[in-house]
Amino acid sequence: MTIATSTQETTGQDKPLKPSWSIILFMAAIHILALLAFLPSNFSWAAVALMLVLHWVTGGLGITLGLHRLVTHRSFQTPKWLEYFLVLCGTLACQGGPIQWVGLHRAHHTHSDTPLDPHDSHKGFWWSHMGWMLYESPAEAEVPRLTQDIGNDPFYQFCQNYLLPIQIVFGIGLYFLGEAIAPGLGWPFVIWGIFVRLVVVYHCTWFVNSATHKFGYQSHESKDESTNCWWVALTTYGEGWHNNHHAFQYSARHGLEWWEIDLTWMTIRFLQALGLANNIKLAPKQ
Repeated sequence: MTIATSTQETTGQDKPLKPSWSIILFMAAIHILALLAFLPSNFSWAAVALMLVLHWVTGGLGITLGLHRLVTHRSFQTPKWLEYFLVLCGTLACQGGPIQWVGLHRAHHTHSDTPLDPHDSHKGFWWSHMGWMLYESPAEAEVPRLTQDIGNDPFYQFCQNYLLPIQIVFGIGLYFLGEAIAPGLGWPFVIWGIFVRLVVVYHCTWFVNSATHKFGYQSHESKDESTNCWWVALTTYGEGWHNNHHAFQYSARHGLEWWEIDLTWMTIRFLQALGLANNIKLAPKQ
């Protein structure tokens, strides 16, 4: 379905979608504040290093390993304390609360590349990348039904309900950490550790919704437009092998060929060696 204008996005039933002004303003503010990193007073190599480490903690451990492969697809199991830690890391990515994130992603797989898919790639690159979240999505109504396994968990509810306060407390912690390391390093730690890190993790994650339904190759029949895209895999710790994932959603390993580097799968194997990951599900050998 082709969308005529950005102000008239529609559902599969051609009902106009309402703009979500809270999300629009929030995203605009985060991106604008990230530009403060270009001021000389806010640049520090220590802050850049902090951003890269937190990119892995929140995007790699939190979103990719925790909310996606562990919780959404239950492709492996961990002790509950470790699951909660990974969910907290995912919450710090500020991509919506964990219950909402998991529910919308399960809706995506249920309706992949159809009008009921929250980020249907047939509506264009911009829509699947980030345009879809700027409107009140009909898929939100499916979240309670699709998250019955976690919806009543007190820890998940806490992370869902206190998403922004958790991020604010984290930012305050980064400020005092920077000042403790060197006077004047507090604000660079906040700018790079919160705003720049959020923007970078956002777009890396969103490329899985957009680029890996447009660029790359298909190894398996998945009944949708999902592709394997190497450069998305490098920036998302293995999530770019998206066609493999859509073909075998239950698999903890997304990079199925030797050249398909999957850092998250390596992490799962490391956890397994430590006795912290078990019941690992894998795609059948090709």
